[in-house]
Amino acid sequence: MRQPLLASLAIVTVVAGCGFGESRYNPFNWFGGDEEVATLEPEGGYAVSLGDYRKMIDQVTRLEVKPTQGGAIVSAAGLTPTQGWWDAELIADNDGYAVDGVMSYSFVVAEPDPYSDASRRVLTPESREVTVAAFISNARLRDVSKIVVTGANNARSVSR
Repeated sequence: MRQPLLASLAIVTVVAGCGFGESRYNPFNWFGGDEEVATLEPEGGYAVSLGDYRKMIDQVTRLEVKPTQGGAIVSAAGLTPTQGWWDAELIADNDGYAVDGVMSYSFVVAEPDPYSDASRRVLTPESREVTVAAFISNARLRDVSKIVVTGANNARSVSR
């Protein structure tokens, strides 16, 4: 009677330890908070051709990585200069493979109709925020130690 009780208590203590602190076994601790990364791009960014009609988002404001079954979800938010931008996407660089442990994405959005009123409105930053997400499988995540999302004027990153 005493051995099962001690074994149960030991298992509960070990499992509870994964939920607190900085345990590497806890999936919620895999990635820390995001931070802004300095870039060497010129003012206003490069004139990058991504092979479609979309442009890099002006500013990346938030980056989060949340573990899920089978991988992780990368979620990023950014600000556009005016209202009405649409068709946002995180485009994986390097065909979606990590290079030297770094998985990088370009945050792109489509311009609003230039003849609409929305393209001229500049309201609160909250009303101009665009959010996108991408899934990374466990197979690709295995080699990743840092994730970077790049916009026209800045980039944000999270590290393990």
